[in-house]
Amino acid sequence: MKNSIFKIISAITVPLFAFSCVDLDLPSDGRLTMEEIFNNYQRTKNFYNTCRNWMPQVGFTYGNNTSLASYCDEAHDAGDGMTGSVSDWYNNRTSPFNNPLGDRWNHYFEGIRKCNVFLASITDPALATANISDDEKNGWIAEVRVMRAFYYLQLIKRYGGVPLIETPYDVDHDFSQDRRATFEECADLILNDCDMALATPETEGRPIGFRWSISDNERGLLTRAFAYAVKSQTALYAASPLWFTTGSKYTWQKAAEITKEALDQCLLHGFELFNVPVDADVAQNPYAYYFIQRSDPSRSVDRETIYETTSSRTNVWRYAGTPITPGMEKAGAGPSQELVDSYEMAADGTLPILGYSDANHLQPIPNPASSYDPLDPYEGRDPRFYASIYYNGAPRSLSSAVTKEIFPVEWGSFAINISGITKTEEDGYVKFVTTNTDPHHYTGTFLDEPPLPEGTVRVFTFEYKSNRDLTGAQLFWCVGGNISEANSSGKTIQISQANDWTRFEYSLDKAIDENNFGKNVADIFRFDPGDAAGYEIYIRNLQVEVFTPPPPAVPVETFVDGNCGISDRVMDIRYTRTGYYMRKFNNYRSGPTVDADGLMKIFRLGELYLNFAEAAYQAQGADVPVPSAVGGYPLSARDAVNIVRARVSMPLLPAGLSNAEFEKRYRNERRVEMAFEEHRFFDVRRWKILNETDAFVTGMRITQNGAGFDYTRFKLQERGTGADKYLMYPIQQSEVAKMEEATGIPWQNPGWN
Repeated sequence: MKNSIFKIISAITVPLFAFSCVDLDLPSDGRLTMEEIFNNYQRTKNFYNTCRNWMPQVGFTYGNNTSLASYCDEAHDAGDGMTGSVSDWYNNRTSPFNNPLGDRWNHYFEGIRKCNVFLASITDPALATANISDDEKNGWIAEVRVMRAFYYLQLIKRYGGVPLIETPYDVDHDFSQDRRATFEECADLILNDCDMALATPETEGRPIGFRWSISDNERGLLTRAFAYAVKSQTALYAASPLWFTTGSKYTWQKAAEITKEALDQCLLHGFELFNVPVDADVAQNPYAYYFIQRSDPSRSVDRETIYETTSSRTNVWRYAGTPITPGMEKAGAGPSQELVDSYEMAADGTLPILGYSDANHLQPIPNPASSYDPLDPYEGRDPRFYASIYYNGAPRSLSSAVTKEIFPVEWGSFAINISGITKTEEDGYVKFVTTNTDPHHYTGTFLDEPPLPEGTVRVFTFEYKSNRDLTGAQLFWCVGGNISEANSSGKTIQISQANDWTRFEYSLDKAIDENNFGKNVADIFRFDPGDAAGYEIYIRNLQVEVFTPPPPAVPVETFVDGNCGISDRVMDIRYTRTGYYMRKFNNYRSGPTVDADGLMKIFRLGELYLNFAEAAYQAQGADVPVPSAVGGYPLSARDAVNIVRARVSMPLLPAGLSNAEFEKRYRNERRVEMAFEEHRFFDVRRWKILNETDAFVTGMRITQNGAGFDYTRFKLQERGTGADKYLMYPIQQSEVAKMEEATGIPWQNPGWN
């Protein structure tokens, strides 16, 4: 088999553009054989790097530029009436021939094939003859194993058990022997790949090998923390109701051990929840700030992110923006009322809504112990609510800072601009010496462009040194660049003696208003440094400083006919269908000229806390600590959830909750903590509650009523996506047909035939 593998991978050729342009010793047709790749260090490294090309760039990458949130109960997309994937999903047009979520089967198997070719080639001494140190080579092998494990995890989350392919197919491979492995068997492979990678000797402190820490310019490399995150999620999924089978090794107890080790290892190596203080005009709280920041892989500031997308920002401002955001194209994923209902009250940690008394979710059951006010429903909620959702009355901008702009002013250069003064220009300043009783000097033209916002302050400033007090000094404004006396008007100013550089400033606003300065014409200043000869003054940094207040805070108005008002008109894709807009990942400063939105987190420490909490409470209850096997500290499921809640200053969950009570609180916590991060879609499936969550969602129609508002819940269209067949993706029919013909057994997932 080894020889045939060698033959097939040796026959594979790779386009020239996949490799460095410095590799000039190439065959004349511009293509490389596998031998030529693996006998060269740089070409081998380039091949290793291409194995990472199938890592997801999640965000608004689904059809119609929407997010996965639109395909579950987190949101309803404004493109519901337009031709495309959202409409197909909502109208139950998903099939093996048309999956609105895309063909992930071929995508990830392509990545697995690439990894298999690399692993088979790099470990073949007859093929891999490049001069590469063992530490670097072993680091590449470890990382590619973890890539393959991750690609398999993405497949089984969507399709269930898939064929296990660990080596490149031989040219005479017998496809009739292929079969779909069980979920447990796939989990075995994933965990084994990660464990083998983690068994690779560490090379900390050196820029090679499979490491815990990487530099910021190594963004995109997979680390040991990534391997532990893959193990954690795999074990959690394998123990979940959708995938667990009687007799499986992946019990909740086993999942608790694996998720605890993953969490402990990350904590021992310096990971922690992001809790960096932030100014109020940047983000509402550290949680909001975290999701608009790009991570720093060196973990100098962001010690929570394990891996995030490497290039694609979420572009919430464009694809799920508010209509008052310049450059937005569509409202996209409008958060559902069910998601809004799940945010607790900040003061007491109570759930505002306990459920619904009707099948259409139009009759909420208020929590009598809660401070929730249905007439003021957005007041006093979990801080994560304000970080994640634009609601009626939400501030679109957080800015309270005054903007300062500096406009340098030059001295005039032509002869008429100076009288009664000698001027000497030095490095960075000018020296004036007055020679008669009416010395003066004009500046060059200065254009103050209107209109300026109300409240703008303009100050004429410079720094000076002077040998005496300048009595009779004056400052004139010459409108329209006309320096005649009739066109000039000014004020007497006070300039005192100063031996060191001293700041002079004078507010121009009253004089400007009185003298029509800056009204769409170029103006100049005239500076009279005194009323006699013999004054010496040095001047530098001559400028006008313009202080502009922030624009008036324009709130998001989602009420009917508001500036972001709700709409059910098919063509109004710029307006929410639910009464809410997505805020998470969105930096309010983002727009056509600056894309400052955050990037999607693939793995982060917050998930590891919650993964452990779920496995631990299922295994032994919420309050029983699970010991650490790697030097960490004992931790209970409730402790883990409360650490996550403490980051946003939410009241801690009390001790003594029953498993059913804790499960409700835990699932709600996971929902709000990881909203819009592509977890909810899979969580409701692995918990097997899809029929309870995804048949439809509701929204809130708000109408003005005098000085207040009326709030009316309404149901959006039935989707039909809560059926059991939607627990898994359909496999593409062309793939199913080929494999069923080869093997003679069914390959399609249940319900999709």
